[in-house]
Amino acid sequence: MSTPRLPAFKDAAIELAAAGHQFYNRNWVLGTSGNLSAVVGRDPLRVAITPSGAHKGRLNGSELLEVDREGHVVHGEGRPSAETAIHLELIGIRGAGAVLHTHSVWSTILSDSHAARGGLAIEGFEMLKGLEGVTTHEHREWLPIVENDQDMSRLTPVILQVLTDHPSAHGFLLRRHGLYTWGQTIAEAERHVEILEFLLEAVGRGNDR
Repeated sequence: MSTPRLPAFKDAAIELAAAGHQFYNRNWVLGTSGNLSAVVGRDPLRVAITPSGAHKGRLNGSELLEVDREGHVVHGEGRPSAETAIHLELIGIRGAGAVLHTHSVWSTILSDSHAARGGLAIEGFEMLKGLEGVTTHEHREWLPIVENDQDMSRLTPVILQVLTDHPSAHGFLLRRHGLYTWGQTIAEAERHVEILEFLLEAVGRGNDR
């Protein structure tokens, strides 16, 4: 499979802002929650990312920051999210072109109720076929659940180990926090958010029956 062409910073910023609006309108990033990023350069690594405290429903693209491999701002004004380190880790281990993080009600609830199991298994749903590489509803998707930690120097190695242990996972949950997923492009990552958020709500509502 050919590697998708990377977007220019300005184009990525506009596309991420549009994603922020969509996610806000669907109650997945209320308040200033969530963060969104996309790779705009590989050598050296450059990443467009939403700044800390940005309301995702009001983005116009001008707020986006460009950071380097260490998470230092090289373009734009503001402070990158404390979770920039997680985005950079996912870009490295998964070769992602975009990383999207939401704080939906269902991801928060299920990440807590299934935490003792270390993850959540989702299978038998037709919507699973929306995940990259999945061709049948019989697929079993395992969403690992990672205990949340405000200390990124402790949290990122844990995430790295979890993703190494589960190489086929399309995302993971931070307990009482939300969903992280990714894709080769912003569009693919958006699709994964939509699919996984649908599945989380379906599982959550099904458990209420």
